[in-house]
Amino acid sequence: MKRPVILDCDPGHDDAISLILALSSTELDVLAVTTSAGNQTQAKTLNNALRVLTLLGRHDIPVASGAPKPLARELIIADNVHGESGLDGPKLPDPAFAPVAQTAIELIAEKVRQSDTPVTLIPTGPLTNIAIFLTAYPELHANIHSIVLMGGAAGAGNWTPAAEFNIFVDPEAADIVFKSKLPIVMCGLDVTHEAQIMDEDIERIRKIDNPVAQCVAELLDFFMIYHRDPKWGFTGAPLHDPCTIAWLLKPELFTTTDCWVGIETKGEYTQGMTVVDRYQLTSNPHNAKVMFNIDRPGFVDFIVDCLEKY
Repeated sequence: MKRPVILDCDPGHDDAISLILALSSTELDVLAVTTSAGNQTQAKTLNNALRVLTLLGRHDIPVASGAPKPLARELIIADNVHGESGLDGPKLPDPAFAPVAQTAIELIAEKVRQSDTPVTLIPTGPLTNIAIFLTAYPELHANIHSIVLMGGAAGAGNWTPAAEFNIFVDPEAADIVFKSKLPIVMCGLDVTHEAQIMDEDIERIRKIDNPVAQCVAELLDFFMIYHRDPKWGFTGAPLHDPCTIAWLLKPELFTTTDCWVGIETKGEYTQGMTVVDRYQLTSNPHNAKVMFNIDRPGFVDFIVDCLEKY
């Protein structure tokens, strides 16, 4: 039986690749795609989701636009990473279909309510839409299987010394999600910085003879530019968001630890920090399964296998 999922994303190069991987699978039933403001503005991330689904010929998947800004802060975008469009690099088609009239929150609620099987939410951007949904529809929590999210870190951040970008953009939303008592799997920087794609991996993808794989190779070419800055110490580019899809389909690739995770919303230097109690130093009960390690060659093989299906 297929696992029903909803992808809430802010495409973004790695979000786009997550969409592509998820839709290659016969094990996932993608009920909807909703967009958040983050890597770019809401208008651009919505357009990018529609462009990716147009490339894949998946006009059947409803797409809805989410909140235009964080719950309590002004929007911060990552155009220095993803470019002016949010998906600079490849030439993607213009959208061949329109988003639904519903908001992202309304669409998530409708799909969760209608599903005969509990739904897995997969947010790979700021958690604004998910937090609003959880707050507005408490009666639907029982039909959520889990929240598999990309965000946070137990160690250093990538937007500030303490904070990862997605959580930093809307820490109040993240606080709501991590306090929801729903099962959470956190794909943070501790694992995604191990999930690097190297130049030779991109060339391996480029050799796959289909337009989708060619698009992914070009996305990675652009994504690599930002991550070549010597300050990161990377050999390749960390492919953050696809770790969520890999976890759902190949959990054996990962090492995880059950932890309590708190969100810092007020710190002068630590706004957006995910405080991960890896060693049970507090009495707080575990509220997340946190990823720490990945089989990188197996992860690359997984991506190649998905792309070959196109």
